[in-house]
Amino acid sequence: MLRDFIAIDFETANQEPSSVCSVGVIMVREGQIVDSFYSLIQPEPNYYNYWCQRVHGISQDDTDDAPVFSKVWQQLEERIVEVYYSDQEIDDIRYQIATIPFVAHNARFDEGCLKAVFKMYQMDYPDYRFYDTLTASRRQFGQSLPNHQLQTVASACGYDLQNHHHALADAEACAAIALYLL
Repeated sequence: MLRDFIAIDFETANQEPSSVCSVGVIMVREGQIVDSFYSLIQPEPNYYNYWCQRVHGISQDDTDDAPVFSKVWQQLEERIVEVYYSDQEIDDIRYQIATIPFVAHNARFDEGCLKAVFKMYQMDYPDYRFYDTLTASRRQFGQSLPNHQLQTVASACGYDLQNHHHALADAEACAAIALYLL
């Protein structure tokens, strides 16, 4: 059973996976939600596609003064170290964080975004391990659900997803699904 993990969700400004404009993170330790993190991000490339903006409601006005991804990730790394490693001496933060699995609903999308934005900012990607709640849902529920979208699966797991397509709300729903299925 997966008891320590980081549920993550990205929203993007356009069709480019590197164009993350917000991130939501839920940190789970010993099966309990212990911390959360949310930030708007100045996307790269910095333009908004109508369809993406329509889905999540984030616009260029919202992210004009937002930090770039590398600054946001640095803040997130520090937060993760506080939550999971506060009682240990850390030599290599990225290596230590890479030992904690990430969980996402349709992990291929979120992992793809993370890899793309690491590449965009010329950051070394430490091969984070991802678990996919979408795959777990298909395996667990099969055709008993009308679809395996995040809100449908969350409901089947007893979680009421409010504010769908807000990165933090989606990460929290993903965490609830992971605790139920994984």
